[in-house]
Amino acid sequence: MFMDITLPAAAAILAAYFATGALPEFLPFVLATIGGFCAITSAYTFNDVIDIDIDAINLPDRPLPSQEVTQKSAFLYALLLGIISAACALYLNPEAFAILILATAVITLYTVYFKRNTPFSFIPVGIAYGLVPVGIWLAIDPAGILLPSVSPYLLPLPGLLFGLMICMTDWGFTLAGVCRDVEGDRAKGAPTLPVTYGIPMTSKFILVIWIAGVLLSLAIGWTAGLGPLYFIAALVSGVWMIWRCLRFIKNPEPKLGGKLFVEGSNYRGVMFSAMIIDVLLLIYTNGYTGLTTLLFGA
Repeated sequence: MFMDITLPAAAAILAAYFATGALPEFLPFVLATIGGFCAITSAYTFNDVIDIDIDAINLPDRPLPSQEVTQKSAFLYALLLGIISAACALYLNPEAFAILILATAVITLYTVYFKRNTPFSFIPVGIAYGLVPVGIWLAIDPAGILLPSVSPYLLPLPGLLFGLMICMTDWGFTLAGVCRDVEGDRAKGAPTLPVTYGIPMTSKFILVIWIAGVLLSLAIGWTAGLGPLYFIAALVSGVWMIWRCLRFIKNPEPKLGGKLFVEGSNYRGVMFSAMIIDVLLLIYTNGYTGLTTLLFGA
């Protein structure tokens, strides 16, 4: 929840700041954050419904494998979350709704087909997740295709980098979880990357992906003109994340893959939180400077 609520919130705040130098309006911000969170959570829930046989081996105490929650109720919950997300996107911007439809189609194909048929199924997961900040950005700062825009860009460079960063780090995030689930995937014939090529090779690929993700996080700050707080947080948390990846390479065990999965989630939550706080500080500082100039002159 920490990662999945701070991601849309950070994307909405950064989009508004980059486009106007101010915070987004309250209602669009709330709807974009809720819509993004519901979209992500809907996809996770639907994946759990489809993967119940695998989770019964890897994570038998989860609500679905333990029959604490039925598949039908979980599916209806995923559908409800999807409807809420779609309603938010439609209200905000048809461009954001179009991105939501695309992301939903990609993640659905992953869940019902790619997961059980290719070792590269992590690729569509990252694409779908990377579309989330793009959709949120367009909800706050339209591209000008279906709605008028104050921005001269279809998608400004920070927004593009944000989507790319989420896509790539989600590859590392997802593959760490897949390493944790290797026993169940192997038993049920899902040819994931660690099942096909082994956890040691997968752990090295995860390191490369996370290094790229950390560099992209710094590029977001640079192109968006963020302040030192964000850069310090992104750099420190990024170095910490790379160190955890190196630890996984030294001991490529499924249990450590599960820990890296959680750590990747926390890393992104921390980085998004730092982005939000940094933008708030920048807006406050600029507002204070502007007020001082108005009252006392340059």
